[in-house]
Amino acid sequence: MKRAAAKHLIERYYHQLTEGCGNEACTNEACGSSPGFQRMDNNAAAIKALELYKNNAKLCDPHPSKKGASSAFPENSAKGAHNFSACSNGKMNHKDLQPAREDFRDLNFLTEEKVYEILSLCSETEDYSPLIRVIGRVFSSAESLVQSFRKAKQHTKEELKSLQAKDEDKDEDEKETASGSSTAMEVEPEASASSADRPSDGENNVQKFGPVEVSVDIEAVRRVYDKLLSNEKIEAAFLNALVYLSPNVECDLTYHNVYAADPNYLNVFIIVMENSNLHSPEYLEIALPQFCKAMSKLPLPALAKLARLWSQYSADQIRRLVETFQQLITYTVISNEFSSDNLVNEDDGVVAATKCLKIVYYANVLGGDLDMDHNEEDDDEPIPESSELTLQELLGEERRNKKGPRVDPLETELGIRSSDCRKPLISFEDFINEPLNDVLEMDKDYTFFKVETESKFSFMTCPFILNPVTKNLGLYYDNRIRMYSERRITALYSLVQGQQLNPYLRLKVRRDHIIDDALVRLEMIAMENPADLKKQLYVEFEGEQGVDEGGVSKEFFQLVVEEIFNRDIGMFTYDESTKLFWFNPSSFENEGQFTLIGIVLGLAIYNNCILDVHFPMVVYRKLMGKKGTFRDLADSHPVLYQSLKDLLEYEGNVEEDMMITFQISQTDLFGNPLMYDLKEGGDKIPVTNENRKDFVALYAEYMLNKSVEKQFKAFRRGFHMVTNESPLKYLFRPEEIELLICGSRNLDFQALEDSTEYDGGYNKDSRIIRDFWETVHSFGQEQKRLFLQFTTGTDRAPVGGLGKLKMIIAKNGPDSDRLPTSHTCFNVLLLPEYSTKEKLTERLLKAITYAKGFGML
Repeated sequence: MKRAAAKHLIERYYHQLTEGCGNEACTNEACGSSPGFQRMDNNAAAIKALELYKNNAKLCDPHPSKKGASSAFPENSAKGAHNFSACSNGKMNHKDLQPAREDFRDLNFLTEEKVYEILSLCSETEDYSPLIRVIGRVFSSAESLVQSFRKAKQHTKEELKSLQAKDEDKDEDEKETASGSSTAMEVEPEASASSADRPSDGENNVQKFGPVEVSVDIEAVRRVYDKLLSNEKIEAAFLNALVYLSPNVECDLTYHNVYAADPNYLNVFIIVMENSNLHSPEYLEIALPQFCKAMSKLPLPALAKLARLWSQYSADQIRRLVETFQQLITYTVISNEFSSDNLVNEDDGVVAATKCLKIVYYANVLGGDLDMDHNEEDDDEPIPESSELTLQELLGEERRNKKGPRVDPLETELGIRSSDCRKPLISFEDFINEPLNDVLEMDKDYTFFKVETESKFSFMTCPFILNPVTKNLGLYYDNRIRMYSERRITALYSLVQGQQLNPYLRLKVRRDHIIDDALVRLEMIAMENPADLKKQLYVEFEGEQGVDEGGVSKEFFQLVVEEIFNRDIGMFTYDESTKLFWFNPSSFENEGQFTLIGIVLGLAIYNNCILDVHFPMVVYRKLMGKKGTFRDLADSHPVLYQSLKDLLEYEGNVEEDMMITFQISQTDLFGNPLMYDLKEGGDKIPVTNENRKDFVALYAEYMLNKSVEKQFKAFRRGFHMVTNESPLKYLFRPEEIELLICGSRNLDFQALEDSTEYDGGYNKDSRIIRDFWETVHSFGQEQKRLFLQFTTGTDRAPVGGLGKLKMIIAKNGPDSDRLPTSHTCFNVLLLPEYSTKEKLTERLLKAITYAKGFGML
């Protein structure tokens, strides 16, 4: 009886809210007939009725004009009862909650069912203006969008069950005092999206990479867009609404801190970005740039939550988001004439779209194949600071990155690094925008990057959008400026303290003793003053007249690398099948030798020289702070990898059939076996089907990390002596570091021909030039490498390929028996005007085959 009475009262409150009492002068604020009453939909009215019942609110008596309303409108009475019943069971059905009248002017938010209802009515009359007006009103209002397409709240069902239990156990007076206020507070969010519905700040980080819960029903939003975007008139309503919405949202985020007040404000961006037509031309002019500007104003926690949410999307959905922002950037770049006087950095639309693309980039990383547990430990000993630091501070030249390399704030907020991602949802190359790279003034962009002011945006803060060539140019500027800084400091020291002026890192070496001379000198510098390693390298070969403008350094690096990786020395092992080198765990060389090798690699990057080194990718991953794991063995130790893979996939009894234990055997330089226990007492622990994964992980850990720990730490320490203040780790991924050090293995000589310039009377149509390129194209791969070595000082293509080399062929007199000569510092080939193609071929082959050493021409 008590339950029936409660149900009857709630139904009366519901009718009072939806139909009113009939008295136009009613003063009850909770009555639909009250002049100031704000109408609500039936779903909200049902929940409000519960609240009024709990608070024992005033209940109007029916006005004479409304007497017998229940019998006069039986369908309304039935619907009211059904609304309460459905709500009590936690199964609110929007289709059953039809409005009392077909007037949508008071509709302030949308649900999927409401959209379909209006669409159905419009289809019957073939007049879509009501739906267009509703979309225009809701999608142009942030407040309306925040409340639209909400998920059904699970806690409402629990609260209603709790309410029913209390109805049975307590009388009405007890309910009013004991639970009225708390229940009202928790039920209200369905109707008003109050603060009780918002997740706390800490909830967003409970599980950083687990499911991200938002209040909007994303699948419902997608279904609605699929239904409506096929209609051109309705699509125009979305476009116009977005134009009106974006400035208001930007203002809210900039001045009113709305996200802190209501985290559900993020729903605006989630809903709008589900529009699959955002990349179409009509949006690119005004609507999308404005919306990107608004999105870029989101606070860091909101950006992180959006990235986590999008990381749960499929690869196709991530690609759609990427294409949306890329389309805007490309459209804007192509539509404008950017130059040094009109920088692309100052275009608000491009900058905002790039910032938005960063969110998708980290979503792509988060959603990919992550390896966050295997990180290299930092060096135990800090890299010694230069004795010049005090003077640098006095001169305003203090080092900006003493506390470590720059880190993106969003990366910190998410607790992840790009290098943690083994395989992203979509390729990293999809984030590179080539038209933007073509118009970017890198010298200006680098300046903005170093100054770090809010008024100037640098694309180097979003390195994912830059190609390796552009990033390499930024790194080149950073290295050169650091060289000039060291040169200036040295000059001032010579004036202040009377020291000998030595603005360069000078290495004088004998060609036959290059390792002894170079490494001893570098070791002394590393011990006495590591800052000197950041000076510009200047190499001189004893007994030779060459002046080092870059070419002599190139040959120096090549000769050093050839000696270091000589298998007779034994510092590295060589795999014949992969043609790759790996650290020799049994090497007799001390750690200092490996430190010096790291310095050489760092110097090569710092001085923009390409090295002919052959390391597996895991070396570059380890340089970037990641440990080697089982999957890295595929590249570094393919035979071992296949054996361990077979072990993991073996379907029989591993213990009985293979009879292996957690003790492994390795051989030293002399072929003697060395035993190593992967676990304590490993020789007594058999490998079984249950523990084989553990065995494989420990085996890989030993091979790639523990067995070469001393050698690699020394190597990495030397590398960081040169690059510790460089934006290298910030800008480049491991595979790009390899490209930076080793250059491209793809030798496209057609691209080289297309980019070559001519001087001294030659042009591309000259007879000898045509003969020259026919000859070079006919060379085999080894002869082409010799030609590159002769002309440029290295047999590798630079970052970006041979088309970036900018070689010059200059006339060197009339026909003669002189051999061709070259300035490797400047990539200049001096070519006499030989009388025949045969003579040209013979002279050129002799020059590239026997060329060695430098002289003055």
